[in-house]
Amino acid sequence: MTQSVKLYSLSTCSHCKAAKKFLSDHNIQYEFIDVDLLDTLERASAIADVRALNPECTFPTILIGEKVIAGNREDAIREALGLI
Repeated sequence: MTQSVKLYSLSTCSHCKAAKKFLSDHNIQYEFIDVDLLDTLERASAIADVRALNPECTFPTILIGEKVIAGNREDAIREALGLI
């Protein structure tokens, strides 16, 4: 069963870029939102979504199925995706 993967990121964040590269390198389909590139209302909504998942509101915030991963933690991402 394929899990949905959603990544909240910032366009200038090196950790976010590394997380995107990791997912792409492992042929994982994912949806991402570069929060800093959204207009004001969309940005506020996206930040509220991130805070609901990750109260510290750090980036990247990755949602894999029901699992939330704060930061580019490849070990946690691998585990959540079953790549171990």
